[in-house]
Amino acid sequence: MNTINPNKLYNSKWTATQPRNKEKHFIVTKLLRNEEEQVVEVVIEAVHSNREITLAWQELTDASVWKMGWK
Repeated sequence: MNTINPNKLYNSKWTATQPRNKEKHFIVTKLLRNEEEQVVEVVIEAVHSNREITLAWQELTDASVWKMGWK
């Protein structure tokens, strides 16, 4: 997978490779930063249900779980 710039993740779209509860497509709605203003976590929202999930931004680099864009 391409390298990801965490500062540019806001509003990016992601597809779960193993959808659960009909939640397949997600959008990054928040970037959570530490004291040094580095992105440490992101909040993603399921398009289908509007459920929010907080995860470390590095988890999006796992191609077995996430694909960039909506497929």
